Amino acid sequence: MARITIIETGKVPQKYRERHGSFPDMFARMVRAEDPTATIDTVSIPNGDALPDPRGLEAVLITGAAAGVYDGLDWIAPLEDFVRTAYANRTPMVGVCFGHQLIAQALGGTVRKSDKGWGIGRHVYQVLPENGVVDGEAVAIACSHQDQVIEPPNDALTILSSEFTPHAGLLYANGTTLTVQPHPEFDVEFAEVCCDLRDGKAPEDVVATARASLAEPMDNARLGGAITRFLARR
Repeated sequence: MARITIIETGKVPQKYRERHGSFPDMFARMVRAEDPTATIDTVSIPNGDALPDPRGLEAVLITGAAAGVYDGLDWIAPLEDFVRTAYANRTPMVGVCFGHQLIAQALGGTVRKSDKGWGIGRHVYQVLPENGVVDGEAVAIACSHQDQVIEPPNDALTILSSEFTPHAGLLYANGTTLTVQPHPEFDVEFAEVCCDLRDGKAPEDVVATARASLAEPMDNARLGGAITRFLARR
């Protein structure tokens, strides 16, 4: 039975939380779709929870957030220290969106706001053949971001990529760290919420195209299942 500690780094806006839940709630649903026996613990940075010692954890998942990893907020440096300790200890660890970027920055990569603008809606990512984690030639998953990993750490292999997001999935050399830019935990309804939140911020045509894209099939179960199985490795 997997025991996964979710590090909540950002909050779902209050008006959407009752219907969709928190980010840890979304990840718990994703994990239990693959492993109904999984135990989920949550450490909430926005609620003031202290970071545990990752050497005592079975597996770690770091969520998305509205913050940028380069913002200099007082909790980012301690979280980077947490990541480096988990990495050195080979604690199974996954980061999604902000988590993907934070882990890359902590381990020597470069993250910044992309000149390509907003990535929202359903994006299709090519899968590196025989990567050992994600099957198939491509995965279609909802995303919501401006920031990107521009230069991955030296220890990272790019296993998911697209023209818009060249380093959308990274598998690290320690064999126990995996990160992805898109959101396999988002259902279609919440992906639509993310489009709504970009009204007036992203160009109208980008938002309209993103909304229309969500009518197409997505591979949340395949990527979410791969992440869950990865976290259960010991």
